[in-house]
Amino acid sequence: MATKDNSNKLAFLSMPAPASYVAGLGRGASGFTTRSDIGPAREGPSAEVIAEAQMRRGEEPDYDPDAYQDPENETGLFAGTVYEADDEEADNIYAQVDEEMDKRRKNRRETRESLEAAKFRAERPKIQQQFADLKRGLSSVTDEEWESLPEVGNLTKRRKVRETRFFVVPDSVIVGDRDKISYESSISKEQQQLGVDGTATSLLVGETTTDFVELGNARDKVLSLKLDQASSSASGFSTSINPKDYLTDLNSVVLKSEAEIGDIKRARMLFDSLTKSNPKHAPGWIAAARVEEHAGRMVAARKLIMKGCEECPRNEDVWLEAARLHNENDAKVILAKAVQHVDPGKSLKIWLQAANLEHDVTAKKRVLRKALEVIPNSARLWKVLVNLETLPNDARVLLSRAVEIIPHSVELWLALARLGNSQHAKAVLNKARKAIPTSHEIWIAAAQLLEQELQDAAKGISEGNVAAAAAPTTTTTTTTTLDVIDKTIELGVRELRKHGVLFTRDQWLSEAEKCDEGGKPRTCEAIIKATIAMEIEEEEDRYDMWLSDVESMESKGRIATARAILAYALKVFPNRVKLWERAAYLEASHGTGESREALLQRAVEHCPQAEVLWLMWAKKKWEDRDVSASREVLEKAFLANPESEAIWLAAVKLEAENGQYDVARALLTRARLVAGTPRIWMKSAVFERNQDRLDDALTLISDALQKFAKFAKLYMIQGQIHQSRKKHAQARASFAAGLKAVPDEPVLWILASRLEEEEGKSIKSRALLDKARVIMPNNEEIWAEAVRVEDRASGSQSSVQSKSVLSRAIQACPTSGLLWSMLVWSEPRPTRKARATDAMTKTGKHPLVLCTVARLFWQERKVEKARDWFDRAAKAASADEYDSGDIWAWWYRFEKEQGTKEYRKDVVDKCVVANPRHGQVWQAVAKDPKNTGKSTVEILELVVEVLS
Repeated sequence: MATKDNSNKLAFLSMPAPASYVAGLGRGASGFTTRSDIGPAREGPSAEVIAEAQMRRGEEPDYDPDAYQDPENETGLFAGTVYEADDEEADNIYAQVDEEMDKRRKNRRETRESLEAAKFRAERPKIQQQFADLKRGLSSVTDEEWESLPEVGNLTKRRKVRETRFFVVPDSVIVGDRDKISYESSISKEQQQLGVDGTATSLLVGETTTDFVELGNARDKVLSLKLDQASSSASGFSTSINPKDYLTDLNSVVLKSEAEIGDIKRARMLFDSLTKSNPKHAPGWIAAARVEEHAGRMVAARKLIMKGCEECPRNEDVWLEAARLHNENDAKVILAKAVQHVDPGKSLKIWLQAANLEHDVTAKKRVLRKALEVIPNSARLWKVLVNLETLPNDARVLLSRAVEIIPHSVELWLALARLGNSQHAKAVLNKARKAIPTSHEIWIAAAQLLEQELQDAAKGISEGNVAAAAAPTTTTTTTTTLDVIDKTIELGVRELRKHGVLFTRDQWLSEAEKCDEGGKPRTCEAIIKATIAMEIEEEEDRYDMWLSDVESMESKGRIATARAILAYALKVFPNRVKLWERAAYLEASHGTGESREALLQRAVEHCPQAEVLWLMWAKKKWEDRDVSASREVLEKAFLANPESEAIWLAAVKLEAENGQYDVARALLTRARLVAGTPRIWMKSAVFERNQDRLDDALTLISDALQKFAKFAKLYMIQGQIHQSRKKHAQARASFAAGLKAVPDEPVLWILASRLEEEEGKSIKSRALLDKARVIMPNNEEIWAEAVRVEDRASGSQSSVQSKSVLSRAIQACPTSGLLWSMLVWSEPRPTRKARATDAMTKTGKHPLVLCTVARLFWQERKVEKARDWFDRAAKAASADEYDSGDIWAWWYRFEKEQGTKEYRKDVVDKCVVANPRHGQVWQAVAKDPKNTGKSTVEILELVVEVLS
């Protein structure tokens, strides 16, 4: 037996522990694992390696839903970092980049889709587009051509009527048909032996056969023949049918469809149920009767409504409906029963209807008098009865009784006042005022009565009443009457306020308008004086409100009301120039020469420093051909405004137009010393140029440019003078100096461009306009001149180059009426109307666009429409302060070709009133030195010649 080796008892310490060994388990320890137990950590494969391996194996990579998570809610590595401003800026930049990329893709996509749609429409146009030109051509088809069009028929020949074939009918068929319609009248012997009651009867009837159908046809033929003979014979009788009115009677027959019949039946059932469930409901009976009336059953309708009268005897509407459904005689009986059942206070309509049923005036009066016995306090009955009276005394008696019974009826009092003389009317109105202290109509009627007396007195003087005119108290009486009118209205306003009647300012204004419309301007003025300042406390508010009231009244045609408001406003604000100016314009449009002159004289007394008022007064004198008086007015204006540029130039114009050139030159010399404004220097140069003293004009311009180097018109006049002398180099130098001093003046650029174009240098002309567009990219005049340059270079208004420039111009100036008008005329004729519609939409109905539309109608020979649109264009030009004389010239040319003498005169008169000063052609003609001193009418004729 081997012995145990105990030499190395601790060898187990170096041996590996068993797999299930846990140190200290016996002493209660639990198992755990540390990093030292499993060894150092080892990095696994990267995401790229994993993805490559999956690709080699053909597997799809796993989608990580958290790969693009919100950076604001990050987890993991950046979960604890702070979101700083740099991070926000970076996020904004990335967002902007994404937005721009989305826009670019969107633009590409929209462009591609629009191209595809355009290509598709070009390949497959709509039927509407294919026949657009044909539909436009239908407007020129005359009525005779429409009527000559053939009727629509079946031209395809698909439905051919089969040819009818005829066959010979056998005799057996004919005999069989004959037997079918024949009746056998013979009986057999057995039938002869048997009677109806079973007894034997002997009938001696022949064996013949009778055809009753043939007998009936023969009888009808004989009867119709006799009727024809009777109707055609002179001694015969007339038929009951009128052949002329027969078709008319047939039109009165109402043919109802099944749907209407069904609706009528349902309505009848509903109203039948209503009248049975609520028999005291009067509208139900009325509706049921109207349903039967609509169905054509008048008897049933009358029965229903009479039953309704029995059920609702106190309702006047039921009785009125019953009277309407019956004839006139029955209606009178029904209304007589109605007044017995209806309450007297509710039977007014019944009495009036009963009076309307009477055709005799005496019978009507009898009915109305009986009604007044029942309803004495009805003002309507009294008015109807008074209107039937033909004698004023009888009407006055009735009204006297009426106002006793109904003292609170204003209409009756006013009607009674109108029937007497002035003294009687005053007494009546005084009684009415005491009876009705809250009525404003009575006070206004009293003022109108006083004004009527004043008008009658003035009429008597105008008709040659010498004694009345020579009486010394006439003026005093007139003044007293005017004061009494004002005091009457003032007292009326105070009394109404005392009795609690608070009329608003607008209500009083409406009453003033009524007086103005009724031909009582003095009463209107009295109302304005007493009430126009109500409800407005602030001074500036009053001024603005009164001006707006004047504009409103003038637009309505209430001239007396507008004049009264201005008169009161001028008393409150005598130093407001705008008020005097507005009053002067009102008198110029609607007043007389005397009233206008008196107003202007008062105006310059209150506002001596107002140049415009002096000029209006001087112009008034000049229009009256009183040159000396106009000079006197200007002399007074000089004393009040010694340095006024406008007054100096007005004096120069007055002398120049009257041929006093030396006096005008002396005035200009003095004006340059006293006032010395750039406009006076410019007018001096223009005056010398018009007198053909070009060297003196150039000298004046040179002196003026040393003082006013920024005044563009001086460079223009200097360049034009050199250009008229064919000194193009000096003209070019003048324009160049002007462009350098005033680069934002479009007229200078245009003149410089036209100078180069005149020398045949179109390239340089275009270059100048291009440079001008750089400085003024949105100036319509520069763009329009660029288009004209291309038109003149190509000799066509619709050249490719001019259209290109015009399209760019529209993009730069999308609301320009001038450019849109040019665009319309550059289009082909079929598309001009559509383009004109776009132009009105884009420009807001610019006057030039309206004129273009009128010219389009003119081309189509639509004279009335063209005249209407020319009128619109002229009104829009006046309202928009775009006083283009070209519009008036086009209108006048149209009337010279299509209108009458009256139409032409109307256009000329309106043009003189408008006094236009602008326009592409008008301004060039008016400022031509050859046309100096010519009137508006002469300029209009010259512009028409240029347009022709």
